Amino acid sequence: LGDQQEIVYLEERALLALQGPQAKDVMARLCPEACALVFMQHQRFTLKEGDGLAGEEIWVSRSGYTGEDGFEISVAGHAAEAFARRLLAEPEVEAIGLGARDSLRLEAGLCLYGHDMDTQTTPVEASLIWAISKPRRFGGDRAAGFPGADLVLHQVDAKDHTRKRVGLVAEGKAPVREGALLVDADGNELGVVTSGGFGPSVGKPIAMGYVEREWESPGSRVFALVRGKHQPMVVTKMPFITPGYYRG
Repeated sequence: LGDQQEIVYLEERALLALQGPQAKDVMARLCPEACALVFMQHQRFTLKEGDGLAGEEIWVSRSGYTGEDGFEISVAGHAAEAFARRLLAEPEVEAIGLGARDSLRLEAGLCLYGHDMDTQTTPVEASLIWAISKPRRFGGDRAAGFPGADLVLHQVDAKDHTRKRVGLVAEGKAPVREGALLVDADGNELGVVTSGGFGPSVGKPIAMGYVEREWESPGSRVFALVRGKHQPMVVTKMPFITPGYYRG
């Protein structure tokens, strides 16, 4: 993060996520001012009503990790349960678990740290080159200056990295899970699945993983080893669905 940055863990606060195409309708009843935010904007608000919540300060970001429109809401720990129950009182709102959120993350093509990327993964390999602004690239007015810049920027220009994160759609019905090896028709190893499961919005098993560069093009046919059998999969662009981010 650099010498000028500091992360402070706020033990006295909780974080709730309100996600989905109807999130704005619910937020309009609780904190209408927050609906003016666009994707990735954040602001502090004071609640004006709601089951003893009046006067509570919340931090709202129009963001999330589901690929949907939504809000992430930081609220004081002592008010977290009351605020959660206030949300659940709305007819559009239901509590979901990590499995549901993870299926949305996967459909949106979003990386999960420790699975789809780690300390040995570069943004170029992970198809995250958009995260490196042009001023930070070679020739920019603030080139480099971040951890791993020499290797990362070399890969940006030389394009000599050997693997690439891609989307995968199964031709069969069996879900393909993290850790499944990817091979060609002759059984030669090409890569590995890093996230996988059934995509409810897509209607079929999907996954993401890393393959050798010559197999990264959409339409390439590979095979995942699932319980000793070759499960055919097709490389595809990500995200698997159209994101619902609100940009104004």
